[in-house]
Amino acid sequence: MNDQIQKTYPRDVFMYLLNTITLYISASSFLSLVFDYINFAFPDKLNPYYDPGSSIRWTLSLFIIIFGVFLWTSRFIERDLAGNPYKNDLKIRRWLIYLTIFLAALLIIGDLVALIYNFLGGDLTMPFILKIISVLIIGGVVFWYYLYDLKKNPGEFSPRAKIIILGSIFAALAVIVYGFYLAGSPFKQRLVRFDSQRVSDLQTIQSQTVYYWQQKNKLPQSLTDLIDSISGFTPPSDPDTNKPYEYKTTGNLSFELCANFALSSDESGATQRYAYPMGIGIKDNWEHSAGRVCFSRSIDPELYRNNNLKPLIQ
Repeated sequence: MNDQIQKTYPRDVFMYLLNTITLYISASSFLSLVFDYINFAFPDKLNPYYDPGSSIRWTLSLFIIIFGVFLWTSRFIERDLAGNPYKNDLKIRRWLIYLTIFLAALLIIGDLVALIYNFLGGDLTMPFILKIISVLIIGGVVFWYYLYDLKKNPGEFSPRAKIIILGSIFAALAVIVYGFYLAGSPFKQRLVRFDSQRVSDLQTIQSQTVYYWQQKNKLPQSLTDLIDSISGFTPPSDPDTNKPYEYKTTGNLSFELCANFALSSDESGATQRYAYPMGIGIKDNWEHSAGRVCFSRSIDPELYRNNNLKPLIQ
């Protein structure tokens, strides 16, 4: 039997390490997703420009792959133990199980400390309570299951254990489905990125227009006037159609910028960018609906005349 254990030892080390590592990453990413969902459901007025989309997409991608690997390695190990009961006493298995129990306890303690610290710093009460419950449930399930795994017979599960395992899998699926709902479809995200780039382009053109007026005491008559061969600046075009943006003067100190948007700003989140050149995230400054939208701008000469504003392109 010792020879048999020694023969399978390298594979066992790899599988148990992979299973343990994917468990840690799956648990932390699951918890991160739950926290994002709570923050989305209970927006904090102290963080008005919070956009969970990017965070959710990255964490969701990580969770889907890593959790899938964790399920596969767990099933592989259980079937291997059922066929080779002597492996239940492998040192590498017991060491990693005890390490997992230890880290689950640290997860509960560490997250509770962080949550209480944030709560004392002014975090909202309901999100705080929900996050505490999430940490206790996730850490408690991991802690309980691996204590149970040390005592059970290989390949056998009690009815209670089956309920908890199936409940955990369904909870993971629910988190994934809701994540897709919040993050949006890949097609919609592409439209969001196009609109976000349009807002960024208009901000750049606005900045260069103000700079042009500061230097020449007049507004450019067209976007071609902004072309600068020394700095290398060329007015950007629509990222999808490659057509130039619309620009026209409406007075000696006023002008208008227009673009065609795929989605409204509420859908795309494009207004969560900062409005240059002010550097302050004024949401209404770039609020837009779907379709052709024009933004009217007026230069305050007292505000910008002696302002040492520099162009975006040096």
